[in-house]
Amino acid sequence: MNTNNALEIRFNHTSRFLSSFVNRSERILDLGIENDLSKYLVADGYNITNTRGEDLDLENRPGEKYGSFDVVTAFEILEHLVSPFELLRKLPADKLIVTVPLRLWFAPAYRSKRDPRDQHFHEFEEWQFDWLLNKAGWEIRAREKWVSPSRKPGIRPMLRRITPRYYAVYAERNS
Repeated sequence: MNTNNALEIRFNHTSRFLSSFVNRSERILDLGIENDLSKYLVADGYNITNTRGEDLDLENRPGEKYGSFDVVTAFEILEHLVSPFELLRKLPADKLIVTVPLRLWFAPAYRSKRDPRDQHFHEFEEWQFDWLLNKAGWEIRAREKWVSPSRKPGIRPMLRRITPRYYAVYAERNS
């Protein structure tokens, strides 16, 4: 399976999960710069505004900069933050959809050799991420996991085909 097919499968999973909870008319703030996934979702009819690349650990009040929204999405972004707790507490919406990579027992956390900003500070276990969301004031309404498709030979790629890698959560702000 080539990289494009793997991305398309991941994007389809994400889009299907999102469509279960978000209407295309709702305004979405997507944490992170415009990327292939946000372009894919815009092409699918979603109304998305992306953040502009600010350090969300330091600038953790996106409502002050972007206003309020119906939904906030964070697709593969929170694992890059040192402390996502304050950001989660201050999101400018009452609905949240997040995907994060799950910690894999057979592989180290992701770290790019080319870009020092592109690394995972966290790779969560489900219970850790659920606890973080709950403590930050979110009630999880739905969750889903899926694997990372790989056709490469070897033990790790085989384990990736059967071990969930991505964790998607739909949550609503506690009243």
